[in-house]
Amino acid sequence: MSVVVVATILPLPGHHDEVAAALAAAVEQVHSEDGCELYALHQADGRLVMVERWASADALDVHSKGPNLVALTSALAGLVAGAPDVVLLEAVPAGDPVKGQL
Repeated sequence: MSVVVVATILPLPGHHDEVAAALAAAVEQVHSEDGCELYALHQADGRLVMVERWASADALDVHSKGPNLVALTSALAGLVAGAPDVVLLEAVPAGDPVKGQL
Protein backbone atom coordinates (compact mmCIF):
# COMPACT_ATOMS: atom_id res chain seq x y z
CA MET A 1 0.00 0.00 0.00
CA SER A 2 1.25 3.48 -0.89
CA VAL A 3 2.48 5.91 1.74
CA VAL A 4 1.48 9.57 1.39
CA VAL A 5 3.67 12.30 2.84
CA VAL A 6 3.03 16.02 3.18
CA ALA A 7 6.13 18.07 4.00
CA THR A 8 5.76 21.78 4.74
CA ILE A 9 8.85 23.95 4.38
CA LEU A 10 9.01 27.51 5.73
CA PRO A 11 11.59 29.67 3.94
CA LEU A 12 13.22 32.42 5.96
CA PRO A 13 12.17 35.95 4.95
CA GLY A 14 13.73 36.93 1.66
CA HIS A 15 14.64 33.34 0.70
CA HIS A 16 11.38 31.99 -0.76
CA ASP A 17 12.62 31.97 -4.35
CA GLU A 18 15.92 30.27 -3.44
CA VAL A 19 14.15 27.58 -1.45
CA ALA A 20 11.57 27.03 -4.20
CA ALA A 21 14.36 26.70 -6.77
CA ALA A 22 16.24 24.16 -4.64
CA LEU A 23 13.08 22.10 -4.15
CA ALA A 24 12.19 22.28 -7.83
CA ALA A 25 15.69 21.14 -8.79
CA ALA A 26 15.34 18.12 -6.48
CA VAL A 27 12.04 17.03 -8.02
CA GLU A 28 13.56 15.56 -11.19
CA GLN A 29 16.11 13.52 -9.26
CA VAL A 30 13.52 12.24 -6.78
CA HIS A 31 11.13 11.30 -9.59
CA SER A 32 13.74 8.77 -10.76
CA GLU A 33 13.97 7.06 -7.34
CA ASP A 34 12.56 3.56 -7.04
CA GLY A 35 9.11 3.66 -5.47
CA CYS A 36 8.41 7.35 -6.12
CA GLU A 37 4.81 7.59 -7.33
CA LEU A 38 4.32 11.33 -6.73
CA TYR A 39 6.61 14.16 -5.67
CA ALA A 40 4.85 17.46 -6.33
CA LEU A 41 5.75 20.96 -5.12
CA HIS A 42 3.02 23.44 -4.13
CA GLN A 43 3.02 26.83 -2.41
CA ALA A 44 0.70 29.06 -0.41
CA ASP A 45 1.06 31.89 2.07
CA GLY A 46 4.86 31.95 2.11
CA ARG A 47 5.22 28.22 2.66
CA LEU A 48 6.22 25.47 0.27
CA VAL A 49 4.51 22.10 0.46
CA MET A 50 5.76 18.86 -1.04
CA VAL A 51 3.06 16.24 -1.56
CA GLU A 52 4.58 12.80 -1.98
CA ARG A 53 3.38 9.26 -2.58
CA TRP A 54 5.71 6.30 -2.20
CA ALA A 55 5.03 2.71 -3.24
CA SER A 56 5.91 1.46 0.24
CA ALA A 57 7.28 2.45 3.62
CA ASP A 58 10.56 0.84 2.56
CA ALA A 59 10.78 3.07 -0.54
CA LEU A 60 10.15 6.14 1.64
CA ASP A 61 12.82 4.99 4.09
CA VAL A 62 15.38 4.63 1.29
CA HIS A 63 14.45 8.11 0.00
CA SER A 64 14.70 9.60 3.50
CA LYS A 65 18.29 8.40 3.84
CA GLY A 66 19.29 8.74 0.19
CA PRO A 67 21.65 11.12 -1.56
CA ASN A 68 18.92 13.27 -3.13
CA LEU A 69 17.42 14.22 0.23
CA VAL A 70 20.87 14.66 1.78
CA ALA A 71 21.80 17.08 -1.02
CA LEU A 72 18.50 18.94 -0.69
CA THR A 73 18.93 19.31 3.07
CA SER A 74 22.38 20.76 2.47
CA ALA A 75 21.06 23.15 -0.21
CA LEU A 76 18.39 24.45 2.18
CA ALA A 77 20.79 25.07 5.09
CA GLY A 78 20.43 28.64 6.33
CA LEU A 79 17.45 29.33 4.05
CA VAL A 80 14.62 27.72 6.04
CA ALA A 81 13.12 28.16 9.49
CA GLY A 82 14.05 24.70 10.75
CA ALA A 83 13.29 21.18 9.66
CA PRO A 84 10.24 20.58 7.48
CA ASP A 85 6.98 19.65 9.17
CA VAL A 86 6.50 16.12 7.82
CA VAL A 87 3.22 14.23 8.14
CA LEU A 88 2.78 10.62 6.99
CA LEU A 89 -0.78 9.91 5.95
CA GLU A 90 -2.80 6.75 5.58
CA ALA A 91 -5.59 6.81 3.02
CA VAL A 92 -9.17 6.47 4.17
CA PRO A 93 -10.77 5.24 0.93
CA ALA A 94 -14.13 6.79 0.24
CA GLY A 95 -16.21 7.28 -2.88
CA ASP A 96 -14.60 6.70 -6.27
CA PRO A 97 -11.36 4.74 -5.71
CA VAL A 98 -9.49 6.94 -8.22
CA LYS A 99 -10.77 10.28 -6.96
CA GLY A 100 -11.01 9.39 -3.26
CA GLN A 101 -7.33 8.98 -2.49
CA LEU A 102 -3.88 10.08 -3.60
